Amino acid sequence: MEYMCLLIKPSSDKCNMRCKYCFYADISNMHREKFSFMTKETAENLIKKSLAQVKRQITFMFQGGEPTLIGLEFFEFFVDCVNRNNTNGIKIHYAIQTNGYAVDDKWAKFFHDNKFLVGLSLDGTKELHDLNRIDANGSDTFNRVIKCADILKKYEVDFNILTVVTNALARRAEAVYNFYKKQGYKYLQFIPCLNPIESPYEKLDYTLSAEKYGQFMIRIFDLWVRDIKQGSAPSIRQFENYILMLRGMPPESCGFSGICSMQNVVEADGSVYPCDFYVLDELKLGNININSFEEINQKRTELQFIESSQEKPDECKNCEYFPICRNGCKRYCEPLIDGNPSKNIHCEAYKEFFKHSIGILYRLSRY
Repeated sequence: MEYMCLLIKPSSDKCNMRCKYCFYADISNMHREKFSFMTKETAENLIKKSLAQVKRQITFMFQGGEPTLIGLEFFEFFVDCVNRNNTNGIKIHYAIQTNGYAVDDKWAKFFHDNKFLVGLSLDGTKELHDLNRIDANGSDTFNRVIKCADILKKYEVDFNILTVVTNALARRAEAVYNFYKKQGYKYLQFIPCLNPIESPYEKLDYTLSAEKYGQFMIRIFDLWVRDIKQGSAPSIRQFENYILMLRGMPPESCGFSGICSMQNVVEADGSVYPCDFYVLDELKLGNININSFEEINQKRTELQFIESSQEKPDECKNCEYFPICRNGCKRYCEPLIDGNPSKNIHCEAYKEFFKHSIGILYRLSRY
């Protein structure tokens, strides 16, 4: 294997915040047993097996729950263990997604010194952020997250802003975009909010409607194009993936390819799953403390997890925007029918967005 990406959950679902829309809390509640923190033994097994499996490059990504809850000492051990065992000179990349609640100068210096790419969760302005992203005591978290961003800037850490688009946030697209611009945030990701996996169409307080999501994407896109013309546009992952695709290149995110990629999501006890959205008991591929990657991949093949994502509804196949939309991520195509994806829950939003933007995206792809 030339490349490998590992999404590691060293703290499992444990978190110092209680975001109302947290999809991982929903998934974790379905597990027959709860996970503790990852041990150093499990981390070392994972590191040694992955280094033995790969020829050129590994990305170790950390997520949660909140991964920093395991403590900085664990991450120091992890990096040291990689350095000690990487005798073949494999290229190593690190990334972490954090709510920023506990990140201080020590964390930021560690991220800088070890070239971690940080994904910082922030939902726009204070009013919008504190609507759903509260701490374990029910208190607001906006000020602490902004402080984290300032610390990351101070230590020159590369970081992205990760924003979950709820119905409330979708109504304030311009306010969110302008706030990020004022703060000087250069790398943005907008992630459509997910309902619980067993109730994809239930209308909850945070549920994102296709109508509002379509309006949000169009408004953000127009602001972004305006700033491109002025030479001051941030990087927006979604739009840049579309441009890649129009250039005939593969998107860098499986959510845009329409087909699941070969992921290895490693829970705290070493259990491996095929996708962060599907850390479910029935989809467990094995355990890194017991199984080889060959055995894990054999189980993946038996479950047909990737293959099932290739199936598309007939309506999609006949849609003029299918070559760029591809029905999106399987998780947004629940409920599955005979194991195959339904039509994306935001289908109408994407139709409206592409109707508005495809010509401009095409022209941008020519540059």
